[in-house]
Amino acid sequence: MPVFNSAKPADRLNMDTSRFTILAIDDDPTQIELLRVFCSGIDYPQTEFLGAATAEEGYRLLESRTVDLVLSDYRLPDHTGLEVLEHIKQYNPLIRVVIMTAFESVNDAVEILQRGGDDYLIKPTRKQEIEHVLVRIFEQQSIERENQVVDEEIHSHFEHLPLVYRSQAVQNVLNVVARSARSNATVLITGESGTGKELIARLIHQTSLRSDKPFVTVNIAALPESLMEGELFGHVKGAYTGADQDRMGRFEEADGGTLFIDEIGEVPPPIQVKLLRAIQFGQVQRIGENLTRELDVRIIGATNRDLERMVEEHEFRSDLYWRMNVVHIHIPPLRARKSDISELTRHFIERFNEKNDRSIEGISREALDQLMQYNFPGNVRELENIIERAIIMARGNQLIRSDLQLPDVSRSGAFGDGRDAPDSRTAAECGGDLTDESYQKQMNAFEIRLITSALDESGGNQSEAARRLQISERRLRSRMEILGIKNPQA
Repeated sequence: MPVFNSAKPADRLNMDTSRFTILAIDDDPTQIELLRVFCSGIDYPQTEFLGAATAEEGYRLLESRTVDLVLSDYRLPDHTGLEVLEHIKQYNPLIRVVIMTAFESVNDAVEILQRGGDDYLIKPTRKQEIEHVLVRIFEQQSIERENQVVDEEIHSHFEHLPLVYRSQAVQNVLNVVARSARSNATVLITGESGTGKELIARLIHQTSLRSDKPFVTVNIAALPESLMEGELFGHVKGAYTGADQDRMGRFEEADGGTLFIDEIGEVPPPIQVKLLRAIQFGQVQRIGENLTRELDVRIIGATNRDLERMVEEHEFRSDLYWRMNVVHIHIPPLRARKSDISELTRHFIERFNEKNDRSIEGISREALDQLMQYNFPGNVRELENIIERAIIMARGNQLIRSDLQLPDVSRSGAFGDGRDAPDSRTAAECGGDLTDESYQKQMNAFEIRLITSALDESGGNQSEAARRLQISERRLRSRMEILGIKNPQA
């Protein structure tokens, strides 16, 4: 998503993204000068300051200059701060707007945020508050610029891959992919089964400088230990019973390209030693042969196991772990990025309509709500299977709850944190009236789940989490402190 957006699109490509331009609109010259001093005294980001005494003067500056942030007084001679906010968001919705007001009114604050304001400040403004707002907005824009580059890179190379997502959590994964793809560093991809680890591995390979070379996969979990070494490193004729001809291993097949070792946590200790040597020195020996072969292979490993715990318990070599863990990409489970569910569901409906010659038009609100409540222990793969089965079994032109055939949601830990749902029995089932204490506990538990889920989906960015919850960041920080919530991504 473009960020420096009051310029023409062509201008943005060569724009100096290290400079942050601020336009302050206030009819009080003392306030303008104070803001100028505050902004010029901030080391990061490097700022350029513009001042205007009226809204109309500010609009003219917007037409002639590239502006990143507008600080507008709530009461101006010609317009209100809300009118300025509305005008700027219509002119360019990606310019950030912060309203300054001398009256601390909850209603005003709510209205500012509901109309698209990015924050509000109470006069008299303090340097610390100004600096906090500037740094936060600048870093948000930096992330958005990076996301734009990632999106362009992804879509230019991978239109045929099912990269369907909406969540910030997946965007964070793709950011790491974009940074690491063109290097030769080994990559360790972790995540539960069904999260799409091989898809990310293919993404890395196809964005890399090795994209025209082989991408070879080997699933360790599918191999008997007796055949694993030969599969990885190859063998010569007569090396063991059944070796009736020379055979190159997966390392040799991947020479010049990428070798994806799926379920690397399943590699037994004796073979870990040879795997370490192959990764560290780029050398392999076929079974039954003394010749050492020099190879150029990039290694990507994937596992759903806790390799750090396995290292502590001496089940996995620490030197191999650190050799693999140069770039670590963790793919969050689907329950931690539920904003992706509706996009994935739409994608799977389209795919399985074509595959099964069906014409399902969509999914009912009630059915989608049931999917959003479900915990998906099988992650994206499970959602895919659920939708394919529903497409086949559906009687109407829209998927409904009964088509999904989901397990009992109440026992599926469907609250986005991987844990079982708290006690949700009715007062009668509890043997009496619902007490004030019990009610408050349940409300607190619900709010904790809500906030934690928003933080997960926004990758720990509290400003984004507040926006998803449609509350101010101040309100979010206050509730996190009161409820004892720690940012899970911090």
